[in-house]
Amino acid sequence: MAKTNDEQFKNVISHAKEYGFVFQSSEIYDGLSAVYDYGQLGSELKNNIKAYWWKAMVQMHENIVGIDSAIFMHPKVWKASGHVDGFNDPMIDNKDSKKRYRADQLLEDKITKYEKEGKTDKAAKLQSDMDAALTGENLSELKNLIEEHGIACPISGTKNWTDVRQFNLMFSTQFGAMAEGSDEVYLRPETAQGIFVNFLNVQKSGRMKIPFGIAQIGKAFRNEVIARQFIMRMREFEQMEMQFFVRPGEDKKWFDYWKIARLKWHQALGTPENKYRFHDHVKLAHYANAATDIEFEFPFGFKEVEGIHSRTDFDLKQHEQFSGKKMQYFDNDLNEEGKPFGNYVPYVIETSIGLDRMFLLTLINAFEEQDLSTEEKQDSRTLLRLHPALAPIKVAIFPLTKKDGLPEKAKEIMDTLKFDFNCMYEEKDAIGKRYRRQDAIGTPFCVTVDHQSLEDNTVTIRHRDSMEQERVAIADLEKIIANKVSWKNLLA
Repeated sequence: MAKTNDEQFKNVISHAKEYGFVFQSSEIYDGLSAVYDYGQLGSELKNNIKAYWWKAMVQMHENIVGIDSAIFMHPKVWKASGHVDGFNDPMIDNKDSKKRYRADQLLEDKITKYEKEGKTDKAAKLQSDMDAALTGENLSELKNLIEEHGIACPISGTKNWTDVRQFNLMFSTQFGAMAEGSDEVYLRPETAQGIFVNFLNVQKSGRMKIPFGIAQIGKAFRNEVIARQFIMRMREFEQMEMQFFVRPGEDKKWFDYWKIARLKWHQALGTPENKYRFHDHVKLAHYANAATDIEFEFPFGFKEVEGIHSRTDFDLKQHEQFSGKKMQYFDNDLNEEGKPFGNYVPYVIETSIGLDRMFLLTLINAFEEQDLSTEEKQDSRTLLRLHPALAPIKVAIFPLTKKDGLPEKAKEIMDTLKFDFNCMYEEKDAIGKRYRRQDAIGTPFCVTVDHQSLEDNTVTIRHRDSMEQERVAIADLEKIIANKVSWKNLLA
């Protein structure tokens, strides 16, 4: 019997813990809500996803550079960006269950339900109405939509709602040696502002010419009142963002460019095309003139994994105003093109992807439970069909037995390969069980050393997805594996 989406999602979560991908933070103390730790395999997979993004953004573009800005920033940064006054979530309480919910999340769940029921027109209308209410900060209209569409509390089952209220999401702390003389600072709720305030530092020190981009991977913090769906929405999370600075008037061209480029980046991993879609924003934030989300079909519906936004010159002008420092670019190239040249504040195209959501997407897309039963026997395996470049372990090396010099030969091979690949050595249990364990963590290759290996320096290499085995020379192993796990397979 086919599993439901809920069952499949629960299996992914269970698998993530069992095999060392993701753990609940502070689990021995009953955990900390919406905070997670990445285990020994999870941290490897996460680093590989970061490397894929960094290489695609920085290494493959001559006009994009990377920085690493501080988590703590001057409090005026967040005043200028609008976060102090306007970084809020609309919250609503159910009077019977006493539970608090994000009003927009309740409506998004209803939209997903309509889509699953084939009521696409109704879903589109509700999406449009919700976007309009959120953009206009019309809290009463959000409540009206919840009541109009008959949304009930998941706990009490009743529709007895309070009014919608705003809740600020920023974490604050004290900065200074003495409590009485300290200043209030914030844990950054996004990484983008660290790029904006360093715009001129990077441009001048790197002699960057418009158009150019600044990329960054870093932690951000939001005091989410309602956090759920595993690592989908957390209070401590990681972002991969790139701000691309362009001439005013060329923003539409570059927005279209990055919209397509970012979707190709996702699809290069082998995800079925129908699992992704664009959600173009009709109602825009006050600083944007175009915005779209790349959404992925999770087991709980289509959700945003990356946003592409044309932010105009809003951010740089805000920091120029609040800091009193010019945030302008002198474009001498305009003179060479016969156009008036001089100083201007660049427009910005932003690509922003949630690393944790990308991690979850990758796990869900790779997770597979295969029935390998035949008439003779029952058999199955759990497989993580990860792209070889992303796999936490690239190759596992097994001696067929624990004697006759086979372990020594296997470790000799591992000592050669570990300089270039993340390897695992294992000699416990039957070879079939060892294969199954590696399948479950996504290892693309298993190398088995047997008695023939001692005679002719050949080994058996097993391929994860097909389970096919071939005899190869030990001297060729490095080349074979390198060809399969190369970043060229994703970035070319």
